[in-house]
Amino acid sequence: MERFSNTAEKCADLIRSSKEVVVVSHIDADGLTSAGIMCTALKRMGKPYTTRFEKKLDSAALKNIADNCPGKLVIFTDLGSGALDEIVALGIPAVIADHHQPRPVEYEYHLNPHLHGLNGATDICGAGMSFILAMKLGDNVDLSSLAIVGAVGDLQDMRNNALVGVNRQILEMGKEHGYLFFEKDLKLFGRQTRPIFKLLQYSSDPFIPGLSGSEDSCIAFLENAGVHVRTDTWRRWIDLSPQEKKTVTSKLIQYCLSCGMQPYKVQRLIGDVYTLLKEEPGTELRDASEYSTLLNATARYDHADIGLAVCMGDRGDAFNYARDLLEQHRRNLVNGLNYVMDKGVTRLENLQYFHAKKEIRETIVGIIAGMSSSLDCVRRDMPIIGFANSEEGIKVSGRGNHDLILRGLNLAKAIGESADEVGGAGGGHDIAAGATIPFGKEDEFITILDQKIGKQLRPKSQ
Repeated sequence: MERFSNTAEKCADLIRSSKEVVVVSHIDADGLTSAGIMCTALKRMGKPYTTRFEKKLDSAALKNIADNCPGKLVIFTDLGSGALDEIVALGIPAVIADHHQPRPVEYEYHLNPHLHGLNGATDICGAGMSFILAMKLGDNVDLSSLAIVGAVGDLQDMRNNALVGVNRQILEMGKEHGYLFFEKDLKLFGRQTRPIFKLLQYSSDPFIPGLSGSEDSCIAFLENAGVHVRTDTWRRWIDLSPQEKKTVTSKLIQYCLSCGMQPYKVQRLIGDVYTLLKEEPGTELRDASEYSTLLNATARYDHADIGLAVCMGDRGDAFNYARDLLEQHRRNLVNGLNYVMDKGVTRLENLQYFHAKKEIRETIVGIIAGMSSSLDCVRRDMPIIGFANSEEGIKVSGRGNHDLILRGLNLAKAIGESADEVGGAGGGHDIAAGATIPFGKEDEFITILDQKIGKQLRPKSQ
């Protein structure tokens, strides 16, 4: 983290000297944790602040910020780097703590890993950059937990099955001070709250033949392994004894290998998992992955304020409301998956796609795309693209997987370039990216994207 020290100190000095600041952040889990870290640090300083959340930082959003926040310092968290030229042109006094690919514009108060030769998709997330800045503003080491939630929510642990780079340094710091714990374990979603069979049923990357998507098969697998799935209530992973966990893990690995799964895919079942030691066991906030999903359920339904309140410590009304939103989110995900299952997908040479129009909310179409890899109608050897209507145009969300990344897939590059060619804009990461394109441009866009992805992907044999 030392490489960011000088710039972070300059940014901190500017914040200290400003009378009032505006925190502008993104609406996903990384954006919410970034804002939570920054707002908590400002609150502890006694610094007046207001917040704004943006789906995308386009010209209209930036002009609105410039017009409505005159004379105030704007702290951009988890966004801003890609719009730095416009921020400067509009004369917005700004501090930027972001991890996305930056514009080639020199700016003194700009914290970004790419400026230091690091990878913003794996080395550190937006929340991590906010944490580095927060550490210059006061004793905020406890906020390391939020930085890890942001990193996991941004899928920064997917490529290595563990957090690496600066993320790892933040993790170690949090562990040293008693806020975080990490260990190698079965790396399936829902360790704190889901019945154990659901962990297997909803595994999609890796997809487990005969188990993924089948509740009955998962229950039978666990019972045959000698692990009872129910006593008085459905048992969760945290309810199992160490020996039972060891048994399930061992049997699962044996099962996957016997099904012909390649060893490197089986290895992805095991990885680092992250526990927030100050949160109540058995709740969504105890596990970094579940915490990030809870936050997504707030911001993606126009309640970023609720997610921010949870990040800043509200364990009463805001947390309860967030849980209600999570239940709604889960129902919408099920409905979205049913839609894809019923309508199917259209396959081109190098990708597959579906167009949900108004049937799937544009803020969750990317999640649906990612989860749909567990459906029989979706192939796992090509990326999947989801379209949905939005007020600004057609929302595009693309999802890949680890195997495709190894073959050269970079969705951020492919989707971003394709969107540019049809008059839209987009970006993201190699494994997950999105864009907004004009209405009526879907066919042209998907044809261009198919060609670009085809040029990226190496044959499977290589």
